[in-house]
Amino acid sequence: MFKKYYILISCLLGLAKAFAQDAGLHGKVLTAQGAPLPGVKILITPGHHVVTSGPSGNFSVAGLKAGEFVITATRAGYREKKIPVVIPGAGVEIVMHKRITELEEVVVKDNHITTRKNEESLNLDVIKTDFIRQHLGGSLMKTLERLPGVKTIGIGSGQSKPLIRGMGFNRVAVIDNGIKHEGQQWGADHGLEIDQFAAGEIELVKGAASFIYGSDAIAGTINVLPPPPPGPNTMGGSIELIGKTNNNLYGGSANFYARNKKWMADGRVTYQNYADYRVPADTVYVYSYAAGLHKNFLRNTAGRESGLHLSTGYLGEHFRSLFYISNVYSKSGFFANAHGLEPRRVNNALHDRSSRDILHPSQEVNHFKVINKSSLQTGLHLLELELGYQRNFRQEFNQYVNHGYMPSVYPDTLGIPAALERQFDKHVYSLNFRDNFTAGKHRITAGLNTEYQDNKIGGWSFLVPSFYQHTAGIFLYDKITLNDRFLLHAAMRYDYGRLAMQRYDDWFPSSIEQDGETTTKRLTRAENLARTFHSWVWSAGVNYNADHFNAKFNIGKSFRMPIAKELSANGVNYHYFSYEKGDPSLAPEQSYQADLSLGWTSGRLSVQVSPFINFFPNYIYLNPTSAHDYNYGAGNQVFQYAQSRVFRYGGEIQARYQVFECLSAEVSGEYLHAEQLSGNKKGYTLPFSPPPSALFNITWQPGQGKVFRKNYCSLDCRITGAQNNIVPPEKKTPGYQVFNFQAGSRIAVGRHEVQVNLQVQNLLNTRYLNHTSFYRLIELPEQGRNIVLSLKVPFKIKD
Repeated sequence: MFKKYYILISCLLGLAKAFAQDAGLHGKVLTAQGAPLPGVKILITPGHHVVTSGPSGNFSVAGLKAGEFVITATRAGYREKKIPVVIPGAGVEIVMHKRITELEEVVVKDNHITTRKNEESLNLDVIKTDFIRQHLGGSLMKTLERLPGVKTIGIGSGQSKPLIRGMGFNRVAVIDNGIKHEGQQWGADHGLEIDQFAAGEIELVKGAASFIYGSDAIAGTINVLPPPPPGPNTMGGSIELIGKTNNNLYGGSANFYARNKKWMADGRVTYQNYADYRVPADTVYVYSYAAGLHKNFLRNTAGRESGLHLSTGYLGEHFRSLFYISNVYSKSGFFANAHGLEPRRVNNALHDRSSRDILHPSQEVNHFKVINKSSLQTGLHLLELELGYQRNFRQEFNQYVNHGYMPSVYPDTLGIPAALERQFDKHVYSLNFRDNFTAGKHRITAGLNTEYQDNKIGGWSFLVPSFYQHTAGIFLYDKITLNDRFLLHAAMRYDYGRLAMQRYDDWFPSSIEQDGETTTKRLTRAENLARTFHSWVWSAGVNYNADHFNAKFNIGKSFRMPIAKELSANGVNYHYFSYEKGDPSLAPEQSYQADLSLGWTSGRLSVQVSPFINFFPNYIYLNPTSAHDYNYGAGNQVFQYAQSRVFRYGGEIQARYQVFECLSAEVSGEYLHAEQLSGNKKGYTLPFSPPPSALFNITWQPGQGKVFRKNYCSLDCRITGAQNNIVPPEKKTPGYQVFNFQAGSRIAVGRHEVQVNLQVQNLLNTRYLNHTSFYRLIELPEQGRNIVLSLKVPFKIKD
């Protein structure tokens, strides 16, 4: 009998133990006011079980073994909560309190870069302000050129545009304070009017991001974020000074901010003045004409820049609204021997009198911008609205030179100043709206973008007509959290655009033959033209994030509508010594791409590999023809916009090894192959395709003391291969090696840290040609040795 009871009791105990081993946990999350709180991430350790509270604040977890556990509850805007629990046991109630201290905001800021990279499906780099200060170039885009996959195409020391994986101009969207920056970005001589001293962090996306930003993001985006708002009840600022030896640049930027609990204001003023810059060459060749350089200076490349910035607004707990107002102005000269069509007519003696004067040819650009960014947190929804107005006013000045049938003497009755060669006046109105919300495992963003452009032209020279452009798009983007390691992405967007160009007639008569008779008439350079474009684009991807390994894969289709220049250009481009003609029948570009990113971090070693493939059924490019123009130029070769199928592939690699605690080594490389599969240039690559290159870096960061902190000293070696894969009439470019040196420190002065940064660019004064530079076409090398010294002095009035 006793044996039977023993067996029965053992079975009951075993059954109870089995139930205990497969117990569950349930609970509810509430706010401090007792309201249900959804969207809270619940982490149960040990075991790393993760759930999210539902709309009513409830959560439950099954399959837990009996024992002691710790619940960690987190949600953006709330303080982390940890609670010990025993299973089996009663239900759990978690009360969450909102973050109200500045310290908590700083913690969130510190972690957001890792979170952004882990959750972004495309290849993403986040550039901090320290990187910008350590690698200051002639412009913000030149500063970013140190990153793999990024190059610039430009003219002079201040005008440059980004290339992402070999594509630039209107294929790269530059976002400033949430609004797409719109200037005259279709020309290499048209720089981006953005003050790099006013930039906060920068997010660089390599790969098509059309589903978020629209047509121009077919190659990638450069998202310039504002500095974070100052902390509550603070007042202070900073003074920055900069000097460069190559072009004798001097300048600086001063910042002042103030904030009470919820209202803030931040202002900045920037000024830079520079002389002609120098190159390691004494002669350049324009149309086989040898133009000597006085003391290695490029005549008339001096300039000056200024920027005024103001941000102000309200920072509430659920509602924020900030205004950003900026005005960026620049005046700069064009290299006199490489502008226009008569390098022999340049008055060298006049230009060589001073290296700081700005004579003709020159340009003046003013970019005024007003942006409002507002957000409202209501329940599960975060609503974001961005409104923007921009005016880009650009003038090119040059002495009047008659060509073709233009009168030999400029008429004083024309109503256009004799020195005003070209003028562009663009007004842009923008609106972005997004609704971000969570539904279970889905984080959804639904939004729309719309933009209206009005661009008027002036001057006595013609290249592109006046136009109106309206674009609009709606999109839906879903991030699906499968578990703590897998994240899925899916996006779809519809775009609509309408571009209307206005007729342009010459202001002078030309002689033409008609029915065997010679007559004179004013020729029409551009007809009235209206085109409408629309397209669906999509994207899908997956992220995998483990302890030491991460992977991303993304595929998608993107779209770009042709710009006014590609459709209706009909004139001389003085910077390319070419006559450019548009094609009104061009179809919008379509692109299919696949991106892969693999990362490994373990101990002292980290490696990131990012290959991609890309196919264009109808890529738009400027095709050189056998024709020459004599009516408007001096026999310039005619370049005609055309389309062809293009296949591209390549990638980037980054590796870093911590040799010792204070010594690290890094290598990054990039490769791109592009081939035209149809058209007159079938089998050739694309113009300005960057050659393969690698950057080797070694950095020494000694331990910091009481006075000198965050010390660093580094040496870069950029090795660039020869580019023999060209598109005629391009010239081949030899390979080169360039060394750059950087050093810096933060010096403790009382309660403040004075930041000092030193660069020596082109340390050995190497003569080399950059294949993505305009001046490479006339065998003009890049800048010679340049020592850059910058100083930042922060101050606090109220902390």
